Amino acid sequence: MTPNPDPSDIRFRTRKWVRPEDLNANGTLFGGSLLKWIDEEATIYAIVQMGNRRVVTKIMSEINFVASAQEGDIIEMGLTATDFGTSSLTMRAEVRNMITRNSILTVDRIVFVNLGEDGRPAPHGYTEVTFERDRFPDA
Repeated sequence: MTPNPDPSDIRFRTRKWVRPEDLNANGTLFGGSLLKWIDEEATIYAIVQMGNRRVVTKIMSEINFVASAQEGDIIEMGLTATDFGTSSLTMRAEVRNMITRNSILTVDRIVFVNLGEDGRPAPHGYTEVTFERDRFPDA
C-alpha cells in the first residue's frame, strides 16, 4: 500500500532559529542554508522510514521560494512521505515561518534511494510510513 497523503498531512517537527550567519546579502535567510537544513531533515526522515543509515538524495524537484525569514525568526520544517518504491522513498517538504505563519518554501518531490553495503540501490521492504522507532537502524 502506497500512502497518498493530503498535503495538509505534513508534520512540522524541526525548528530552526534564523541567526546572523544564516543571512544573505539582503539580510534575509540565505536559500543555501535553508536547502542544507531541508536535505539534512529529509535524510534523517529517510533513514528512519527505510531503516538504513545508507541513503542518498537522488532528486530534489523544483524548489519554490514563496517568502523569506528575517534574523530572529523561527522557522519550522515539515516532511511527508508520498510514495514508497522498491528501493526509494519520495516525500514532499514545506517550510514555514512560525512568527508570521507564512509558507517560506515548498518542494513537491524529494527522492531518496536506499543503498546496500555495496553502495548500490537495494530494496528496503517497506510500503507505508511508520511513526514508531522500530525501523531505526542498529549501530
